[in-house]
Amino acid sequence: MSFRFFAIPPAELDGIRAAGRDVAGNPLRPFVHRRGGEPLRCCLRLILPGKHVALISYRPAGTAGAYAEIGPVFVHASACEGYPAEGGWPPEYRDRQQVLRAYDAEGRIADAILVDGAEAEDGIAKLLADPSHVLVHSRNVLYGCYMFAVSR
Repeated sequence: MSFRFFAIPPAELDGIRAAGRDVAGNPLRPFVHRRGGEPLRCCLRLILPGKHVALISYRPAGTAGAYAEIGPVFVHASACEGYPAEGGWPPEYRDRQQVLRAYDAEGRIADAILVDGAEAEDGIAKLLADPSHVLVHSRNVLYGCYMFAVSR
Protein backbone atom coordinates (compact mmCIF):
# COMPACT_ATOMS: atom_id res chain seq x y z
CA MET A 1 0.00 0.00 0.00
CA SER A 2 1.35 3.44 -0.85
CA PHE A 3 0.58 6.58 1.12
CA ARG A 4 0.25 10.29 0.47
CA PHE A 5 1.48 12.68 3.16
CA PHE A 6 -0.08 16.11 3.65
CA ALA A 7 1.44 19.08 5.42
CA ILE A 8 -0.75 22.15 5.83
CA PRO A 9 -1.56 23.17 2.23
CA PRO A 10 0.49 26.18 1.07
CA ALA A 11 -2.65 27.91 -0.26
CA GLU A 12 -4.25 27.77 3.21
CA LEU A 13 -1.14 29.23 4.77
CA ASP A 14 -0.96 31.93 2.08
CA GLY A 15 -4.52 32.91 3.01
CA ILE A 16 -3.70 33.04 6.72
CA ARG A 17 -0.58 35.11 6.08
CA ALA A 18 -2.45 37.48 3.74
CA ALA A 19 -5.31 37.92 6.22
CA GLY A 20 -2.92 38.36 9.14
CA ARG A 21 -5.18 36.07 11.21
CA ASP A 22 -5.32 32.34 11.85
CA VAL A 23 -8.43 30.12 11.68
CA ALA A 24 -9.43 31.13 15.23
CA GLY A 25 -9.14 34.84 14.42
CA ASN A 26 -5.90 35.36 16.33
CA PRO A 27 -3.50 37.93 14.87
CA LEU A 28 -0.49 36.48 13.08
CA ARG A 29 2.59 37.34 15.13
CA PRO A 30 5.81 36.06 13.53
CA PHE A 31 8.85 35.80 15.78
CA VAL A 32 12.42 34.52 15.73
CA HIS A 33 12.61 31.06 17.30
CA ARG A 34 15.77 31.14 19.40
CA ARG A 35 16.36 27.46 20.24
CA GLY A 36 14.77 25.59 17.30
CA GLY A 37 13.85 21.92 17.26
CA GLU A 38 10.06 22.26 17.17
CA PRO A 39 8.20 20.59 14.27
CA LEU A 40 6.95 22.79 11.44
CA ARG A 41 3.61 21.79 9.84
CA CYS A 42 4.21 23.65 6.56
CA CYS A 43 7.23 21.64 5.35
CA LEU A 44 7.45 18.85 7.98
CA ARG A 45 10.94 19.86 9.06
CA LEU A 46 12.22 21.02 12.43
CA ILE A 47 12.66 24.71 13.18
CA LEU A 48 16.25 25.84 12.88
CA PRO A 49 17.46 28.29 15.56
CA GLY A 50 17.07 31.90 14.46
CA LYS A 51 14.33 31.26 11.88
CA HIS A 52 11.18 33.39 11.58
CA VAL A 53 8.11 31.33 12.45
CA ALA A 54 4.55 31.81 13.63
CA LEU A 55 2.49 29.82 16.11
CA ILE A 56 -1.03 29.66 14.71
CA SER A 57 -4.32 27.96 15.49
CA TYR A 58 -5.21 25.42 12.82
CA ARG A 59 -8.06 23.00 12.12
CA PRO A 60 -6.92 20.08 9.96
CA ALA A 61 -9.13 18.77 7.17
CA GLY A 62 -10.90 15.44 7.45
CA THR A 63 -12.55 15.98 10.83
CA ALA A 64 -16.12 16.98 11.67
CA GLY A 65 -18.40 17.77 14.58
CA ALA A 66 -16.83 17.27 17.99
CA TYR A 67 -13.70 15.89 16.29
CA ALA A 68 -13.02 19.14 14.41
CA GLU A 69 -10.28 20.26 16.78
CA ILE A 70 -8.43 23.54 16.47
CA GLY A 71 -4.94 23.53 17.94
CA PRO A 72 -1.55 25.23 17.90
CA VAL A 73 1.00 24.55 15.15
CA PHE A 74 4.29 26.13 14.15
CA VAL A 75 4.72 27.27 10.54
CA HIS A 76 7.31 29.35 8.70
CA ALA A 77 6.43 33.04 8.90
CA SER A 78 6.68 33.30 5.10
CA ALA A 79 6.08 30.79 2.30
CA CYS A 80 8.36 27.76 2.11
CA GLU A 81 8.74 24.78 -0.23
CA GLY A 82 6.11 22.67 1.56
CA TYR A 83 6.31 18.86 1.66
CA PRO A 84 5.89 16.45 -1.27
CA ALA A 85 2.83 14.17 -0.97
CA GLU A 86 4.96 11.17 -1.95
CA GLY A 87 7.75 12.18 0.45
CA GLY A 88 7.08 9.38 2.92
CA TRP A 89 7.36 9.70 6.66
CA PRO A 90 9.23 12.99 7.25
CA PRO A 91 12.90 12.12 7.86
CA GLU A 92 13.26 14.63 10.72
CA TYR A 93 10.33 12.94 12.54
CA ARG A 94 11.93 9.44 12.52
CA ASP A 95 12.98 9.69 16.16
CA ARG A 96 9.61 10.97 17.39
CA GLN A 97 6.85 8.88 18.85
CA GLN A 98 3.51 9.81 17.36
CA VAL A 99 -0.13 9.04 17.95
CA LEU A 100 -1.79 7.97 14.70
CA ARG A 101 -5.54 8.65 14.62
CA ALA A 102 -7.68 7.08 11.93
CA TYR A 103 -10.79 8.96 10.78
CA ASP A 104 -13.81 7.62 8.92
CA ALA A 105 -15.59 9.25 5.97
CA GLU A 106 -17.78 11.25 8.37
CA GLY A 107 -14.76 12.81 10.08
CA ARG A 108 -15.02 10.79 13.30
CA ILE A 109 -12.10 9.16 15.10
CA ALA A 110 -12.34 5.45 14.29
CA ASP A 111 -9.10 4.12 15.85
CA ALA A 112 -5.76 5.28 17.23
CA ILE A 113 -2.34 3.79 17.96
CA LEU A 114 0.99 4.91 19.37
CA VAL A 115 4.04 4.38 17.13
CA ASP A 116 7.74 5.14 17.10
CA GLY A 117 8.83 7.06 14.01
CA ALA A 118 10.76 4.03 12.77
CA GLU A 119 7.53 1.97 12.81
CA ALA A 120 5.27 4.68 11.42
CA GLU A 121 4.58 3.19 7.99
CA ASP A 122 3.57 -0.15 9.56
CA GLY A 123 1.15 1.69 11.85
CA ILE A 124 -0.32 3.66 8.97
CA ALA A 125 -0.72 0.47 6.92
CA LYS A 126 -2.49 -1.21 9.83
CA LEU A 127 -4.94 1.66 10.21
CA LEU A 128 -5.57 2.16 6.48
CA ALA A 129 -6.05 -1.60 5.95
CA ASP A 130 -9.54 -1.03 7.34
CA PRO A 131 -11.55 0.31 4.37
CA SER A 132 -13.70 2.45 6.67
CA HIS A 133 -10.59 4.48 7.66
CA VAL A 134 -10.08 7.17 5.03
CA LEU A 135 -7.51 9.42 6.68
CA VAL A 136 -4.85 9.21 9.38
CA HIS A 137 -3.59 12.16 11.40
CA SER A 138 -0.19 12.11 13.06
CA ARG A 139 -0.31 13.81 16.46
CA ASN A 140 2.32 14.88 18.96
CA VAL A 141 2.37 12.44 21.90
CA LEU A 142 2.82 14.90 24.75
CA TYR A 143 0.77 17.85 23.58
CA GLY A 144 -1.70 16.21 21.17
CA CYS A 145 -1.00 18.79 18.47
CA TYR A 146 -1.70 17.97 14.84
CA MET A 147 1.43 17.13 12.83
CA PHE A 148 0.24 16.06 9.35
CA ALA A 149 -2.24 13.81 7.51
CA VAL A 150 -1.81 10.58 5.55
CA SER A 151 -4.13 8.88 3.07
CA ARG A 152 -3.95 5.90 0.68
